[in-house]
Amino acid sequence: MTQTPNQNRVVRVIVDVLALNKEFSYLVPEAWQVDGRAQSLAVGSMVRVPLAGRRVSAWISGLDVQAPPGVALASLSTLRGVGPSAEMLELASWAAWRWAGSRVKFLRAASPAKMLAGIPQQSARQSVPTGPKDVFAQAFEFASEHGVAVLRTPPSSDDVALALQACRCGDALLLCASAARARRLGIALRRAGIRVALGTKDWALAASGVTVVGTRTAAWLPMPRLGAVVVFDEHDERHSEESAPTWNAREVALERARRRGVPAVLSSPVPSLEALRSGRLFRPDRGFERRGWPLVKVFDRRDEDPVKGGLFAEGIAEVLRGDRRVVCVLNRKGRARLLSCAACGELVRTLDETSPMLLSDKELRSKDGNESRPAVCVHCGSTVLKNLRVGVTRAKEELEALVGEAVDEVTATSAQVGKTRVVIGTEAVLHRQDQVEVVAFLDLDQDLLAPRQRAAEQTMALLARAARLLGPRDAGGLLVLQTRQPDHEVVRALLLGDPALVAVAERDRRRSAGIAPYGAQALISSAGAKPFIEALGQPAGVRVLGPSDNRWLLQADEHEPLLDALMSTPRPNARLRIEVDPRHA
Repeated sequence: MTQTPNQNRVVRVIVDVLALNKEFSYLVPEAWQVDGRAQSLAVGSMVRVPLAGRRVSAWISGLDVQAPPGVALASLSTLRGVGPSAEMLELASWAAWRWAGSRVKFLRAASPAKMLAGIPQQSARQSVPTGPKDVFAQAFEFASEHGVAVLRTPPSSDDVALALQACRCGDALLLCASAARARRLGIALRRAGIRVALGTKDWALAASGVTVVGTRTAAWLPMPRLGAVVVFDEHDERHSEESAPTWNAREVALERARRRGVPAVLSSPVPSLEALRSGRLFRPDRGFERRGWPLVKVFDRRDEDPVKGGLFAEGIAEVLRGDRRVVCVLNRKGRARLLSCAACGELVRTLDETSPMLLSDKELRSKDGNESRPAVCVHCGSTVLKNLRVGVTRAKEELEALVGEAVDEVTATSAQVGKTRVVIGTEAVLHRQDQVEVVAFLDLDQDLLAPRQRAAEQTMALLARAARLLGPRDAGGLLVLQTRQPDHEVVRALLLGDPALVAVAERDRRRSAGIAPYGAQALISSAGAKPFIEALGQPAGVRVLGPSDNRWLLQADEHEPLLDALMSTPRPNARLRIEVDPRHA
């Protein structure tokens, strides 16, 4: 459609306002048609528009649209620059439906941080020499024909070899769980002669047609010549956004690959059930895979008295002492998490006996702070209390006494990284260490028995992270597990270097319970949860469970009826959080 300066050209825009889930029509100023700016407009172009007495950013979603009858249209204010392509606008709309959120958040992720006047000229295609006919090549051959392949490799597997295999298909989208790993991979590919856009700061370079390496948000970078997709450590929860909408980069990358018709490979030492359902599993031979896991030593604590046994199993001191670098993991912060009377053995609980009490400033206090009393057993009057479940702060003191040297404590809020030979902390300590020879999980049962649907899978992922720090079996690293469940499938999987044991057990549990990927769920919470649930009603195919602590859980056999119901229900004015397929339910 050709426009002349005296014609009124109308475009449709999506305004950058989270609360507005609708599109508006605006006129293109006649001056823009005279000076050429109108000719540079495209779907995705970023502009500013007047709205409710102020100017807001917006994305053009439609060109040369029909003006709504009887409405006096305002004109666009400013042409800011290039934005996401029409393809990415469609992907953002899909993601808004898939995770019951605002597409504005996805469009922000798909937009350049700094405004660009135009798209850089596309660079010439690169060719990568043919590689060996290994399991990586086999996975890509299958994915090229069938769409998706799942690659199970040991924690110490080489990322670069898999990335090069992806680059042989063309410009590759390579997503990593951590920025440090993405940076190392990007540098290695550049040294191999591959042009790489590293993260969202290289938006313009990505738009010119190169391989993209990055973390979660890199899934939204422009790739005009996308040739392949790889998600490294697809099981890692860092691929999921914590704030609503709680989208997952793996699913976005798979959808991009599906729309483009290019191969996608999901790589992980412990593939999730979602990945295993999406494509065929490939793995190296059993001997190679098993050698890629570290040595494992299990301390079976079933015969120990849980009251008298303490935190450390008999014999573990020999493992922790010496000159090797040791990391101890205990996912409990503070000092004491559970107390008992040393005289009569009764647990120290609130007067209604519904929750444990903790010792604070020589006084017992409930977790909610509503109840306090002197540090005395209400059953026998004894003043001697024993820690049954110590926190990491108290455990640090006991560990220092055990090994006879100073020990650093590291948690998610710690400023230090831990410089002593022995370090103790929550699981955050595993992300702050590089050279480690022993990793000891002091209370593995706390993770295995956590009241979460995915407890076993999440524990296996945590152990895989520890295994990567330790390296393959011949490196001499040692993974130490203290547990009263030595026959648990997670423990047996570590001993045998066979993650399939966990996948099979998880599959059976989740299939019987209708949990993802064998069903769909959404967790509704925050102040607006109740009015939202009231407006939702009882849609066909959706089960409403709750409330529990002002939270509701929605379940369905498939995603479509659940997501359609969420999108069609009006949002309340109060704050509302919707988590589709919540990982911590």
